[in-house]
Amino acid sequence: MPLPSNVDPRETEKFSGLAAAWWDPKGPMHALHAINPLRTSFITGDFDVRGLKALDVGCGGGLLTESLSRLGAQVTGIDLSQEILELAKMHAAQQSLDVDYRYMNAEQLSEERPNTFDVVTCMEVLEHIPQPEQVVSACSRLLKPGGHAFFATLNRSLKSFAFAIVGAEYVLHLLPIGSHTYGNLIRPDELRSWARKNNLEFVSSASVVYNLITRKFSIAPHHDVSYMMHFTRR
Repeated sequence: MPLPSNVDPRETEKFSGLAAAWWDPKGPMHALHAINPLRTSFITGDFDVRGLKALDVGCGGGLLTESLSRLGAQVTGIDLSQEILELAKMHAAQQSLDVDYRYMNAEQLSEERPNTFDVVTCMEVLEHIPQPEQVVSACSRLLKPGGHAFFATLNRSLKSFAFAIVGAEYVLHLLPIGSHTYGNLIRPDELRSWARKNNLEFVSSASVVYNLITRKFSIAPHHDVSYMMHFTRR
């Protein structure tokens, strides 16, 4: 099946190659396993998702998707790696979780199901997309009025380059080498501008930081490296 538009095939191939090890908490995606509880708590900190319709854009193997499902949300996960989606479907079935996984991007789904979801998450995805503002726009269209959108990405800054690329990939091996390209990273003001133009109102932001001494991740208020943002659709 051909890839939809607004996708970098190299990025899709890169993550497809990690499919077999996606659910190994000590494998190449171990950092994602470590931060998943933190980003889940950021998403669910202000309201109960039980019974809500949630969409996970760029769901990968389903770490966040399954977390939202376990909390009682009716979850749809979309991704453009068929290999990873098959893994996600199999893992959800093994956990007796009812998740609707689909091979499509946010733009396609927004044409099919606009004004549908109470919650849309798009975590660690925008920096891998050729036209990230299109994804922000699609996420807005997918939301019901008053719905919640959550994005997570990396700041385009020298500190981010030093810590998130050189440090995390080449020194500490928290991420597979080549996970990120500096020029594709997104400044917080850029994300907020795209959101504002697409009828999304800023609510809050936070960052996931890594402590070199404790070797643990935690939530911090600043966003000079990685950051998460919460918006609501006006």
